[in-house]
Parts: sequence; structure tokens; C-alpha cells
Amino acid sequence: MKPGEKTATDAAPVATTRHQYAFALLGGVQTVLIFTLAAINVPLPRIGREFDVPRADLILLSAAYGLTFAGLLLFGGRLADRYGGRRALTAGLALFAGASAAAPLAPGIGALLAARFVQGAGAALVAPAAMAVLRAALPSSAAYGRAMATWGGLSVLGATAGNLLSGVISSLLSWRWTFAVPLAMALAALALTPRLLPDTAPNRGRTLDLPGALLATAGITLASYGLVVTDAQPWSSAGVVVPLVGGTALLAAFWYTERRAPDPLLPPGFLLDRRRALALTAIAMSACGTAMTFVVLSLHLQQARNWSQLQTSAAFVPFAVTLIASGRAAGPLIGRYGARAVTAAGLATGAAGLAVLAFTGLDAHTGYAYGLLPGLVLLPAGTAASFAGAAVLATEGVPQQQTGLAGGVLNTAMEFGPTVLFTVLLTLGSDASSLAATGAALAVVALLNHRTK
Repeated sequence: MKPGEKTATDAAPVATTRHQYAFALLGGVQTVLIFTLAAINVPLPRIGREFDVPRADLILLSAAYGLTFAGLLLFGGRLADRYGGRRALTAGLALFAGASAAAPLAPGIGALLAARFVQGAGAALVAPAAMAVLRAALPSSAAYGRAMATWGGLSVLGATAGNLLSGVISSLLSWRWTFAVPLAMALAALALTPRLLPDTAPNRGRTLDLPGALLATAGITLASYGLVVTDAQPWSSAGVVVPLVGGTALLAAFWYTERRAPDPLLPPGFLLDRRRALALTAIAMSACGTAMTFVVLSLHLQQARNWSQLQTSAAFVPFAVTLIASGRAAGPLIGRYGARAVTAAGLATGAAGLAVLAFTGLDAHTGYAYGLLPGLVLLPAGTAASFAGAAVLATEGVPQQQTGLAGGVLNTAMEFGPTVLFTVLLTLGSDASSLAATGAALAVVALLNHRTK
């Protein structure tokens, strides 16, 4: 061996460290994407008072980021697979950073809405591209599986951080400072991407399937908008019926054209695998349960118990701590018991947490320690496990050239699925019965997942 030459043993720690840095960067980006989705919800009333806008405009502002995020995810995944993950990631980060810089400077609601729409478009490109780059950074199937076990919990961690920190930041400084977090993360990722992340070769043989992309984007966006505005308009109004019917028709047309396209945006067989379908259902249900808990409890604590924004944010600290601890434990548990068993156990635990919150936590006369705290521990423990296991199941066996597609589908289940379920459940019953119904649905999915071969 020549002097100064490294052996394979010497190089292994270097490669391992590089992989860890790559995962930390991409994981941080994914967490901040969901942080940005949730961060505007708590200070929304303050924004309304500052800009003197009606409730309908505030609802649209709250949904703007999620509308373009969910609507463009499938197309973002195709772009990542077609042009290379790192190139798509860089473009998405630049778009996301630009919108994050413009949002806090907005002089009125129109400019802020536009910035949120563009933020969502950038996120829709970043999220699937990050998974494509992660797959290239971890070529070993075992290493990628372990990474996905952690990746699955990052979204709910981001949502928790968004709800916690936005209340603190907007109370101590201003709602405009909440955009400093996504801006800083995007700029850091842009600076570090060339140094830490591997380049990914484009797949020149794939077409973009523009008809499929247009139908999917328009269908998901219209349907999501129709569901969102049910908070301000009755189901029978034209403002709800037209986008819902139009979005559903476009999604049906999308499914029809994809079955006949030579290179479809979303191959129908991709969703027909039973384990993948159940995994995506588990992700959608878990995300719905978490989203409902944040909204229902935030309103309950501030309206029924007269808690401040800071007190409400502090109430979720045990949720965040349990989520982090459970997320760290999920990987080893999946390695020992398998992703299917961990997903089923996580769903059952989350269902128990929702049941506790529904039947004791929403009683204004019960104390925090024995009324809310048990549910705020059980729910994140189960959610972290179910997200981790379901992320592994949803990406298991996916070829590397479809990693962007897998990322788009996975994130669509996290965004579009909860929008549908959340709206339907809140429409059908009271807050408590909706939480109970979500818990029952989680239990059913847990049973189905456990029985899947």
C-alpha cells in the first residue's frame, strides 16, 4: 500500500459520516416543509386584524400553501425522476426561499397569499426530490429502510414544531418572524447541497406526462379547495359544490388517462399493492388524527379554558417530547419486529390516545394532568410508530428510478388525505365525536394492517 493511501476500513467512517450529514440536511428540509404548513395557523387571527380581512380570506390564506403543495406533488415527483433529484431539489429550494423571503415583507393579504402559493409550489418540488436524493445517498436497501423508518416521523415533528414555535414567535415578536425558519433552512440547504448531497443522473427515457400532471394538479387543488371552504360556506353552496364536483371529475379523468398513457405520471399498479395501499391509508389517517388534535385542542384551550397562545403552545410540549423519543425508538423496533407489526401497534396506540382525548380531554372541568396529558402522550407515541412503519412499507421494493414518484405519493397521502378526512369528520359531528371516530378508524386500519400478508 502506498504511503497515505486509505484502506476500505479507513474510508468507511468517512462514508458513514457523509451519509449522516446528507440525511440530517434532507431530514431538516422535510421537517421545515411541514413546519411551514402549520406555522401560520396559530397567528392567523393576528394577521386578520392587521390586514382587516374577512374570515373567508383567512381560510384561503391558511390553505394556500397546502393547496399547491398537495396539488403539485405528483408532478414534482416526476420532475425529480426525469431531471435528477439534486437538480430538482435545488430548483425547489430556490423557489421556496424566494417565497419565504417575500412573505414577511407582504404589505397586504394579496401579496401574502401569492407568497404562500409559491411556497407550496416550491415545497411540492423539494419533498419528492429530497427522497430521490436520499435514495442515491443510501444505495444499500437496508440503510435506506432504516432511514425511512426515521423519515416517516419527520412530518408530524414538523407540524408539532410549527404549532409550538409559531405561538411563541408571534407572541414575543411578530407573525412575520415565523417565516425566518423556512428561509434560513432553505438558504442553508442551498449552500450545503453541492457539498453534502450526491448528484443524481437524469432519466432521459421518461416523459413528463403533461396531460396527467395537469389533470392531477387541477383535480387535487380544486377538490382540496372545495373541502377547505366548507368551514365558511354550506355544502350546498356553489362555492363548495362546483370545486368539489369539478375536482372529482378531473381526478376521475386523470385515473382514466393514466390507465392508457404509455408512461403514466402515476402507474395504476403502483397503488394496487395491498401493503402499499394500507401503508398510505395509515399515513393519511395518522396525519388526520394529529391535525384534528392540534386544531380541536388549540380551540378548546383558548376558547373553553381561556388559555393564552403561549399556554396553549406549552400544553403540547409533552406531545413533542414523546414524539421525538418514540421516533428514535421506531427504527430499532422495525428492525426487530418488522414494519407491518410496528405500524399496526402504532395505529392502535394512536387510536387509544384519541379516545382518551375525546372522552376526557375536552371536558373543561378535567385537569390537564389526568384529562389531557395521557392522550397527549399516547397519540404521539402511536403516531411516530405508525408513520415510521408505514413509510418503510410504502417505499419497500420501489425501484430507484421511481423514488421521486414514491416521495410524491407519500407526501400526497400526508397532505390531501387529511384534508378530505378532516373536513368530513368535522362536518359529521362535534369535535369530541370526530376525534373518537378518527380513533376508531385508526383501530380498523391497524387491524387490517396486522392481517396483511
